[in-house]
Amino acid sequence: MSLSRSRVLAQKKKAAVNLGLRFRRAFLLAADKHAGQTRKASTIPYIAHLMGVASLTLEFGGDEDMAIAALLHDAVEDCGGMPMLKEVQRRFGSRVAKIVDGCTDSYGEPRPPRIS
Repeated sequence: MSLSRSRVLAQKKKAAVNLGLRFRRAFLLAADKHAGQTRKASTIPYIAHLMGVASLTLEFGGDEDMAIAALLHDAVEDCGGMPMLKEVQRRFGSRVAKIVDGCTDSYGEPRPPRIS
């Protein structure tokens, strides 16, 4: 058995992560902020990437805050800069905001929508 497979199996033995209303609200915020955006050079909705990152976060032992941050990790640089980071902090707390901030490359004007 490979090391990564054994790590995944070990994670399955841990208690289930409770994804509550905060997670659902984060998903809706991400879906709203990235509405109409697609992955580069494709027609795949951008939210699919965010769902994938959240899924991997949970599969490798992340908690609800980490999964929320995974959903919102591109929101600051793509959808509003520093005001968006402040909104993330207000709605989801400082821990989520710190994780999102750590994933942010730019705080300037939002990038143009990711449309193929």
